Amino acid sequence: MKTRADFIVRFGASFAVLTAGALLMLACAVSTLFLTPRFYRERIGAPIGRLILRIWGIDYEVHGAPAPADVQAVYVSNHTSSLDPFVLIALALPNTRFFLSGFLRKLLPLGLIGYLIGIFWTVPQQYPERRRRIFERAARILRRTGESVYLSPEGQRITNGEIGPFNKGSFHLATALRAPIVPMYLQIPRASNPGRGLHARPGTIHVHFRAPVDTRSWRVEDLALNRDRMRELYVSWHSELREV
Repeated sequence: MKTRADFIVRFGASFAVLTAGALLMLACAVSTLFLTPRFYRERIGAPIGRLILRIWGIDYEVHGAPAPADVQAVYVSNHTSSLDPFVLIALALPNTRFFLSGFLRKLLPLGLIGYLIGIFWTVPQQYPERRRRIFERAARILRRTGESVYLSPEGQRITNGEIGPFNKGSFHLATALRAPIVPMYLQIPRASNPGRGLHARPGTIHVHFRAPVDTRSWRVEDLALNRDRMRELYVSWHSELREV
């Protein structure tokens, strides 16, 4: 009973923070004519993410560093938990937009925040033509703005033990932009990891960055090969961190 009551209180507090944050972000966006999405992401969104993690007793430690704000990069990471979006927004990755699953925009506070910070909403793999148009639109926008972007090649797949299959979208986008890929690994303690659920438990998440991977010589014809090489990097990285 105590665990259930604790969950209800934490969930309610998280929803309240999301709602208040969305309204604050909307007010700021209206006052700035919706022209400063980076400010909304890094100055309002990041504290929202940190506060929600704190509500659940989650700390995080960063190992390494993201790319500088003036370098366009494609950030990729493993995807193991429903905590991932809050960790990612809390990091305030410099000048970075996000891809997230489209079903999340049905949750009104998240949907409003996503609209204001410029999230690219994706659809499941069984809609390849719609996905192609989403990624093409994202590439056009990112070429124009010079912003970085985050997306997980594991897509909607959430695994609690191993690295799942990788989709091609992340690597197609990096190839199109000629932007370096910055690998990230989210190391979430098993005892804290809610997986697909919402009941996170206190613990410390370790966020690891690796050196950027140069994609300037990548070709579309080599897309599957580059995807598989990146997945091999993650499988090896996963094993290394598990042994520490």
